[in-house]
Amino acid sequence: MKPRAAMKPRERLVRSRLAQLAHAGEFLRGSLTLMRHTCGKAGCRCARGEKHGSWYLAYSEGGRKRMVFIPREALPDVREWVARYREGRRCLAALSEVGLGRLRAAKRAAR
Repeated sequence: MKPRAAMKPRERLVRSRLAQLAHAGEFLRGSLTLMRHTCGKAGCRCARGEKHGSWYLAYSEGGRKRMVFIPREALPDVREWVARYREGRRCLAALSEVGLGRLRAAKRAAR
């Protein structure tokens, strides 16, 4: 790895942001999904078509789709954790492109 001073500003920025994300808190891989359902009570509004909503985290594990119920009070935290994970993946993808560029440049220079 190159010393920070030798890195381009964009690479330094991405690496710095990735480090910030790593120290900011939790990460969650998955997507938040609002599921609508009826409760079965005859006099409830859901019997008239106004279904209840519950939030779930959808993710895959071992090739199978899984869902975890998210209590309403935990929803803001879970949204933040999912967003942090996605931003971290974008940072890693950008750094991978930088590494690939260096690999290609080294290959051209070796010819």
